[in-house]
Amino acid sequence: MLSDQEIVSRFLEANHQVHPEVVQFLREHGTHSMIDQIVSGLPAHCLVVAPRHIPGWKPERDGARFLADPELDVLAGKAVSSVEKADFNDFYFYFRDRYNQLAAMMRSRVNPLPIEALARNTRYRDQECGLIGMVVEARSTAKGHRMAELEDPTGTINVLFNKDRDVFAEAEKIVPDEVIGVKGKLSGDGSLFFADTLIRPDIPLQHAPFTSETPGTAVLISDVHVGSDTFMEEEWLRFSDWLDDAQPRYLLIAGDLVDGIGIYPGQDQELTITSIDEQYDVFASMLRDLPASCRIVVSPGNHDAVRGSEPQPALPARFCEKFPSNVTLVENPSLVSLQGVRVTMYHGRSYDDLISMIPGASYTRPEEMMVEMLKRRHLAATYGMRTPIKPAKQDRLVIDPIPEILHTGHVHICGMTRYRGVLGVNAGAWQAQTQFQKQMNIQPTPARAAVVDLQTLETQFFDFNGPGAPRPI
Repeated sequence: MLSDQEIVSRFLEANHQVHPEVVQFLREHGTHSMIDQIVSGLPAHCLVVAPRHIPGWKPERDGARFLADPELDVLAGKAVSSVEKADFNDFYFYFRDRYNQLAAMMRSRVNPLPIEALARNTRYRDQECGLIGMVVEARSTAKGHRMAELEDPTGTINVLFNKDRDVFAEAEKIVPDEVIGVKGKLSGDGSLFFADTLIRPDIPLQHAPFTSETPGTAVLISDVHVGSDTFMEEEWLRFSDWLDDAQPRYLLIAGDLVDGIGIYPGQDQELTITSIDEQYDVFASMLRDLPASCRIVVSPGNHDAVRGSEPQPALPARFCEKFPSNVTLVENPSLVSLQGVRVTMYHGRSYDDLISMIPGASYTRPEEMMVEMLKRRHLAATYGMRTPIKPAKQDRLVIDPIPEILHTGHVHICGMTRYRGVLGVNAGAWQAQTQFQKQMNIQPTPARAAVVDLQTLETQFFDFNGPGAPRPI
């Protein structure tokens, strides 16, 4: 098994730098002979070894897609009238389904053995092998190493990530209930697994995004918070006027449409509209003022009048009677197709959990947390923290299929990333700094909108704050 240091040193000896994605690929799949093969096949004057230089590597993308609606189609998270009741047994089905879905994404890279077989059969002692498990618990040891208890359908085992190994940096980011693969060796007595490599479900390295064959633009926003005394009405009116001129084909709003009632202690003192029905009526009038030719997709967030546990159902009909006919209601999360380009809409409450558990994470850099979601192929990996999750027979928070765009909100700070062909956008908010944000020293970036060209996935933010707005940024 190659270490990062071995890989980088070998390319440096040949006077080449190496892209981190190539290092990860070789760590999981490579041999010394593969490095030699890459070096011998490099073109003249190649300074940085990129994924395209890996033998046999080529971009893989979904080709032509069947589109029930060639413009706007809801692939997952359609609004339904029935409400499923949760049963205690659903917890078993929920986590078993999560394990099965995510383990299938890693099996060919890990070649896992059942944990029970590793523990009972001495033939696997002191030889390299792999396993896939769900994280029961992760902690630091007294000597500064990282220890994780992993569980698969056959048993549990403790896995040690040595602080002096390359794998330790990723091991520090392990969170409870995510599903990971590890390669390494068992201890002599079979009670402990020493990990050399950590593998996550992740977006395949060769993934290439699908793009629309016809022109079209989508505007992404979130966190409108109608009814709050910090709702930015003047900036919204600028945005509305700009939409009349820009005439985008789609507008996607990822939750927290209104500020809600009783969401946090003392909220009533920060509301200009104290009736939940009136909040949605005002929001509906705002939507009616937008271009009728624009297809609008609306999903809820934790401030909206639906249950808090995810997946959240679409808004009840009671609050949407005055919405214009060009509005499509979806759940949170949902997967929608815009001219074949798939967009995962997720409000993003799990940001709170990820930021609290991952070293160095910050509300000011939401794009980094979007990458962490994509690596885990899960929108809210940890159960039982600030993100309530409804157990069901299927885990609908698994990111599958891979979208072209991951669209989130919640943190009120704009961010954008491109990770292995997936565009991640956090659209900010239409609410100025709140009292809570002042206490937490969080500086929001409100009144901005992301505009995505569906033929190229090129993206630009527009700022609707102050004189001269809107301004491209």
